[in-house]
Amino acid sequence: MAIAPGRPMRARVQKWAAVAAEGVAAALMAAIFATFVLQIVIRYSGRLGWVAEALPILDPARYGWTLELCLALWVWLVFWGGAFVVRPRDHVTFDILHDHVSPGARRIFGLIAAVAICAALLWSVGPTWERLAILRLKRTATLGTLFGDWIRMRDIYAIYVVFLLSVAARSGWQAVRLLRGGAGSEER
Repeated sequence: MAIAPGRPMRARVQKWAAVAAEGVAAALMAAIFATFVLQIVIRYSGRLGWVAEALPILDPARYGWTLELCLALWVWLVFWGGAFVVRPRDHVTFDILHDHVSPGARRIFGLIAAVAICAALLWSVGPTWERLAILRLKRTATLGTLFGDWIRMRDIYAIYVVFLLSVAARSGWQAVRLLRGGAGSEER
């Protein structure tokens, strides 16, 4: 991604942050794919009894963690992508009414939606944080085999709080821009 030399520093930082966020999402997808391929290799080599005897490292009983790792990576991918990669114009919208009203009404619709989303997500941070505090005690079923005993369910679901705060901030910023009369819901 080329960034024009005359662009302001803020635009450059935003561009590189977007590239970095996409890179993290791509790495998560690659890790899911690699784990999935490992599951397939282990599943089919495990059907051959002699393979597990000749190569104990391929014993399927040692790879129960792969399913839980795929699920944890998927949770992170979904919420990371929703927080930092998916652009507002990429979201599904119900615009039947929106497209048939005046630009002023569209701005009001956008403002109401942005404020509602921001408020609802910020309101849910407290209860979510309380639930995560409880999950700090719960260990994962099998990831301890791979990572040791330190990983907790809280660590897996903590990305959800990041998602809530990121989308709330984005919606709040959208509301501010609409209040100032700037671009709004036409940015789809």
